[in-house]
Amino acid sequence: MSEPACDLPLSGLRVVEFTHMVMGPVVGLILADLGADVIKIEPPGGDKTRRLPGSGAGYFPMYNRNKRSLCIDTKTPAGLALARRLCGRADIVIENFRPGAMEALGLGYAELSQTNPQLIYCSLKGFLKGPYQHRTALDEVCQMMGGLAYMTGLPGKPMRAGASVVDVTGGMFGVIAILAALEQRHRSGRGQHVQSSLFETTGFLVGQHMAQHAVSQQPLQPMSVRTSAWAVYDIFDTAEGEQLFIGVVSDTQWKLFCEAFAFADFAADRALDTNAQRVSRRNEILPRIRAQFLKLGKAELMDRLEHTGLPFAPIARPEDLTADPQLNAGGLVEVTLADGRKVKLPALPVAFGDQRLGLRHDLPDTGEDLAAVLAQWGLEENVAITPEV
Repeated sequence: MSEPACDLPLSGLRVVEFTHMVMGPVVGLILADLGADVIKIEPPGGDKTRRLPGSGAGYFPMYNRNKRSLCIDTKTPAGLALARRLCGRADIVIENFRPGAMEALGLGYAELSQTNPQLIYCSLKGFLKGPYQHRTALDEVCQMMGGLAYMTGLPGKPMRAGASVVDVTGGMFGVIAILAALEQRHRSGRGQHVQSSLFETTGFLVGQHMAQHAVSQQPLQPMSVRTSAWAVYDIFDTAEGEQLFIGVVSDTQWKLFCEAFAFADFAADRALDTNAQRVSRRNEILPRIRAQFLKLGKAELMDRLEHTGLPFAPIARPEDLTADPQLNAGGLVEVTLADGRKVKLPALPVAFGDQRLGLRHDLPDTGEDLAAVLAQWGLEENVAITPEV
């Protein structure tokens, strides 16, 4: 546990979260890390995301810290009544269920806003209004139909990105919409229904490529086989067989690069002074550089690049980041897994002055916060705490 919520930007805001998987929980995570009191509503037995295997095993621990958990059976009169009363005292409601699901329960914006006109209600969906709005969508579905998988993969072999980038970015856009609605509420006194979606988020992510096509009038190629904008912008092998990415993206950096690695003939060649000239001779330049780097160890290469100020990166795996010195300087938050083990996971990548956002509430056990939330939200006298709820 770290900073008190009263010191955080969104302290005092109450959030009720009806979500599962990634996109919706991301919204709640960001609001919770920023200080809001986020109440995660789980069905009896808990959110099924808690028990996902394989590539989904990290969803719950990554996106549900700093929240409190209530188990409510909204299919029962008592459970549904409690959910409605919670929403009546909330500033923000978040949901990411199929279109029409919340409305069918009487938990849609139109009904809740009648008794809570200041409510900001955020729906995270597959598609915004349009001909696809009733389709079921997933991160991977939208990566495929939105062109991101094409740009990420190999020719003839589209590949999803190696993280849930559409879910996460779509959640971030949801938070942006919520914060904008909060500011508007300060002026109007009223809340509103805001939405974010997977497909339109994917379109925004590939917008640079849409613009590239419009400018160049040329068919787009996947990033794996693209024509690079720079001559030196690639992955290079070192003497030990390890790899480094190195980018030289300006004429000044080119001179520094040539000096650091003793490419005196490159530096003296006036026909290589500009980036466009170097790109046109990339097939001549790169083999020389690759051969030179194969003689050097990874540590020596990194040391020279560090001191020269050139962009570079070792090729890391996600599990390597728990030991990364930069992230350990404040960019990791330690949470407790269901089996009791402690694990470091990324904090929000923002700072307020020198303050990073840490942990106030560990990952909640299923439904553990019912009594405390009812008391703090002034509902304990109106609700019988029973297994039904």
